[in-house]
Amino acid sequence: MISSDSRLSDSQISTSRRALLRGLAVAPVAASVVASAWGGTLAALHRRYDDEPARIERTKEGRSISRFRYHNAERWMTTLEADFLIEPRHAKEALHQAGFVTQQALCAYLLDMGFADTWNASHIRQDIAKALAYANACGFGHDCPDMARLAAVLSPYWKWGYHYHEWEEDRPRTGGFIPATITPLVRALVDRVHDVTGHPRPKGCQRRPQEARS
Repeated sequence: MISSDSRLSDSQISTSRRALLRGLAVAPVAASVVASAWGGTLAALHRRYDDEPARIERTKEGRSISRFRYHNAERWMTTLEADFLIEPRHAKEALHQAGFVTQQALCAYLLDMGFADTWNASHIRQDIAKALAYANACGFGHDCPDMARLAAVLSPYWKWGYHYHEWEEDRPRTGGFIPATITPLVRALVDRVHDVTGHPRPKGCQRRPQEARS
């Protein structure tokens, strides 16, 4: 059970972070100073993935695209949470949907932190594990082992949109994930993006029950 003190602490951290990001949008020079705190971790990821170094610069355009991506994630999350995907036999369909939602949500966070949309398109693409690694390297703070394992299973998520016969040896493996275990993990990640970016939920997307009680 999560204590009220813990919830208050998380709320204060998210609020402070949103205030910092608003300040960085006004003062891009400060953004480079803050980004330097992640420089070593980002450089290690660039080497690991052989990626072109990302230039971190927050802009109003980036913030706007970030909000659009987050809203995409929330709207498509409703499909993942729909009753027709709840059966275990729909694991592949749920994984494909989860891949898209998670990619949109994580790219929303990276955009909000100052990653360029073109950099994400070239280097993140449909690699959910990579997107999560970059996000956590930049303060996302979603260190959930089960989500990390799901991200590895999802990547690249396009593979879950294809039909494979059971006899095909190269068919992707679900890792034991079923809709009942996939959906809560993705929901928690999308909620985390909402919390740390401060983006409002899109119209028609209800607040989570725990938010309504807080």
